[in-house]
Amino acid sequence: MAEIIMTHRIDELPLESGETLRDVEIRYRTYGRLNAERSNAVLYPTWFLGRDSDNTWAIGPGKALDPNRYFVVVPNLIGNGISTSPSRAATEHSGANFPVVTYRDQVQAQYDLVRTLGIERLHAAVGWSMGAAQALHWGVEYPESVGRVMASCGTARTTEHNRVFLDGVAAAITADSDFADGHYREQPVRGLRAAGRVYAGWAFSQAFYREQAYHTLGFRSCEEFVVGFWEEIFVRDRDANDVLSMIETWKRGDVASGPRFDGDLAAALGTITAPTLILAAERDLYFCAEDLEYEASCIPGARFEVLPGVWGHAAGAGVNPVDSAVVDRLTRELLEQ
Repeated sequence: MAEIIMTHRIDELPLESGETLRDVEIRYRTYGRLNAERSNAVLYPTWFLGRDSDNTWAIGPGKALDPNRYFVVVPNLIGNGISTSPSRAATEHSGANFPVVTYRDQVQAQYDLVRTLGIERLHAAVGWSMGAAQALHWGVEYPESVGRVMASCGTARTTEHNRVFLDGVAAAITADSDFADGHYREQPVRGLRAAGRVYAGWAFSQAFYREQAYHTLGFRSCEEFVVGFWEEIFVRDRDANDVLSMIETWKRGDVASGPRFDGDLAAALGTITAPTLILAAERDLYFCAEDLEYEASCIPGARFEVLPGVWGHAAGAGVNPVDSAVVDRLTRELLEQ
């Protein structure tokens, strides 16, 4: 497994908003070796609050993303605190001054990284949650440069219901008086912890809590789980403006935005030529199976599958061995197609 995080630099990244993000750093890790034909690269981007190390559960000998077969590239999301983010941006973009970065902007930066690595065509783009949205954007924005698309528990367009939820998470952070409109001296910890509590009720399903499945993660009670798992995720080495930046990326997700498709989602998804797997979770409260099934129906020849069980959105995150085995099998089938 890769031990060294590498940095790809972009002097100027023109954004969908019309602004320009300068001195961009895309920090990434790679696993395996690029073959002589440069045909075995798999892009596996990160997700909301995720970092490159959080993707390693799916990578390893004998797994679908086997580094003995594939060259796996894991770029950190702009805004996640590892790549260029409000907390580590050039002065003009730092903190509350950080511009909105859309999925299209993220994928544009990843495309620049991939080409710099000497890769003209990815074997596949795969991802979970926000990573799924990035994979789908790859299929639309660079159809000649991606051979397969695997999108797990994520959509090409963020739904209105999802945006309402995200506004609630953001409001929990900004309501903390220490937030100071993003110009804080110390992290607004109360707001971040509150955001974690909001998130806790959505990432796992009602059945997960009813069956007290948090016991399988080592927590003795629901309160211990909410504090030790969710609050901790939101405060551990976390910057509030970084979290809000990722929320903005997620909220504005729409592969059909802009003049090319003029908001026509079916038309945008219909341009994907790569074999595509859309994987939903039965009880996902963010990206419900009906929304994913509709998007799959718009993609020529796409395969649609559903993960059953109580884990909700987290079914695709590598926390439950049963679901993880299904994700691995379906991913393997796509990669070998």
